[in-house]
Amino acid sequence: MVKRRNKVISFIIVLFGLTMLFVSATERIEGYIKTLSVQGILLSILVLFDFEKFDILNFIFLIFETFIVKTIFIPFFLVKIVRKNDIQKEVESVIPNLYSLIIASIIFALGFFISYWAIPFGNIFNPLYFGISFSTISIGLFIIIARKNIITHIFGYMMMENGIFLLSMSVAKEMSIIINMGVLLDIFIGIYLLGLFANKIQAAFDTSHIDKLRQLKDE
Repeated sequence: MVKRRNKVISFIIVLFGLTMLFVSATERIEGYIKTLSVQGILLSILVLFDFEKFDILNFIFLIFETFIVKTIFIPFFLVKIVRKNDIQKEVESVIPNLYSLIIASIIFALGFFISYWAIPFGNIFNPLYFGISFSTISIGLFIIIARKNIITHIFGYMMMENGIFLLSMSVAKEMSIIINMGVLLDIFIGIYLLGLFANKIQAAFDTSHIDKLRQLKDE
């Protein structure tokens, strides 16, 4: 029973990592939003399978954080920003999508290597959690660097935060509710500020392309 549960957990973690390969190749904003929802669902399932790590209060809070906030609230909030600014797809990127996919795949493979390297430390943290979370954070940062649309920077930030959440599950046997509230507060503040920033840029320049920021300078 324990082995079967561990196999399911490993499958979900790998599936979580694969979602980052999808967003590294897609141009559709809708694809980014759906990926965030899928990641929220996968994190919720991981919390359910690792229930013995948490007390009941932490468990309820984590389910709220992963399923309600990450899966429903944040994607809904981002959909409103996208529709308000009439953003349909990421038109330009610094790196072509094919090369982005190749780079993301290399980072993803590096995550497995890190997982293998971390096996001797399995009594401290879950190696696969640790490796895939490293890949997720790195690919999220890469998306921010490689994309020119401000809204995709928000998605990259949120995916990095999901990777940090996964990392915290690998390192901590128990997650303090105070730490969870801090993570949740970071999400709200980050999304609010980035959403406000995107709306103001769109209103001022009638576009969300970051090249327009080069026009800003001190007088």
